[in-house]
Amino acid sequence: MTGASGGAGPQTLGIDPALLEILACPDTHHSPLIVDVAAGELVCPTCARAFPVRDGIPVLLLDEARQRLA
Repeated sequence: MTGASGGAGPQTLGIDPALLEILACPDTHHSPLIVDVAAGELVCPTCARAFPVRDGIPVLLLDEARQRLA
């Protein structure tokens, strides 16, 4: 259960904030990912891939990512 202080909430798509700090794109450049709350995705600012988050679990598979428009 998450509380009001320091827990994973809507701005983190249910992902622990400490985990978000270390998550990176699985492609060779390994850029840190950005949370897109409205789309429910983690986005790589380098390659513009969007990785889905399902039930608070980021799916960081290149085959599951979609290419976002620039």
